[in-house]
Amino acid sequence: MEQIEICNRIGGLTARELDALSAGAPAYFYERAKINGRIAELRAALPEGLKLAYSLKANPFQPLVHLLLGQLEGADVTSYAEMVSALNAGVAAQDIMFAGPAKKPAEMRAAVAMGVGMCVESLREMRALAEIGRDLGRPARVLLRLNPEFTLKGAAMRMGGAPTQFGLNSDDLPAVWEILADPMLQFTGIHIYWGSQCLSESAIEEAQATSVDLIESLAPHFPRAPEILNLGGGFGIPYFAKDTPLDLPLVGQNFRPLHARLSGGFPQADIYLELGRYLVGEAGTYVSTVVDRKISHGVEFIVTDGGMHHFLAASGNLGQKIRRNYPICVIPTEERPSGGDMQDYQIVGALCTPIDLLGHRLSGPGIEVGDKIGIRCAGAYGKSSSPLDFLSHPHPGEFIV
Repeated sequence: MEQIEICNRIGGLTARELDALSAGAPAYFYERAKINGRIAELRAALPEGLKLAYSLKANPFQPLVHLLLGQLEGADVTSYAEMVSALNAGVAAQDIMFAGPAKKPAEMRAAVAMGVGMCVESLREMRALAEIGRDLGRPARVLLRLNPEFTLKGAAMRMGGAPTQFGLNSDDLPAVWEILADPMLQFTGIHIYWGSQCLSESAIEEAQATSVDLIESLAPHFPRAPEILNLGGGFGIPYFAKDTPLDLPLVGQNFRPLHARLSGGFPQADIYLELGRYLVGEAGTYVSTVVDRKISHGVEFIVTDGGMHHFLAASGNLGQKIRRNYPICVIPTEERPSGGDMQDYQIVGALCTPIDLLGHRLSGPGIEVGDKIGIRCAGAYGKSSSPLDFLSHPHPGEFIV
């Protein structure tokens, strides 16, 4: 049985201070020191000269976007709103990469007008961008988003691509080179996406090596020297009890010779890794208040004023096949040391549905009405990935602390 820990402070704030800051409502708290520390760890581990882009889909909270993009070199966006957010955070248009399988004409037009790099997902999209470029009188900057011929299964890589709505497949490439002859398409680079939430250093190395091989094999077809080579990211974080954190220095050590190959073969190109979850996931805690305790058929329930409408992923309803708990802590109203008698709990939210389960079969210290429950690893795919209007409860707050 997994344990609930006592955590007297989140980002240096006590339960009373958290409550005062959030006006007593459930809220997300993102720790500035953890985000800055993660960026410093990446800089120390990865090759010098490598550029980092923040993937805004992980967490689009504007103050967080400003904090990150003030320290990184680029942004990966998937909507008009994310593109504007990156521009408002001071990122140059040429350092923004716009991906996504269903770009609307209006947002493509805005991106081309600004000079944002468009990560094309289909032949039809390429032709549409050329027409937009003609209408605006400036070429669309095009990155080819490629699907490599392998898939990751856990810590293992299997050759052979899988059907997906994302990117261009190898059998699209003959037509791609023909379409790129249009003067309203400016070949800008390559964007490779090979997976996400990977906790295997060897799998990351193999995926990156295969991606570099792919770029080098296609180079003779490039109509001009690439400006950007984006190898994706895929770095995972330890959500669950048996997860092992990535050995980031080893990941960096494995990547150095691959980075050297790319920087030597394409000296004019900016080489990027794009990261989202890895930058912000472990810096966030979702905090709600215990409003009731009850026993039903021998099971003790801790009832909070939060729930899956605020943090869907923690309930297991954002893709988990097997129900597992995010790390959970209790932030007591009055600070107290760890230890004491342990009890068994289920932690639930405020919604009228049995799937509003935030913690399953947990053992922890005494929890009282008025205490705070903190769910860790809440910095990515939290508020923006949740059904906020389900049952018409108020939305949670967000704060950087």
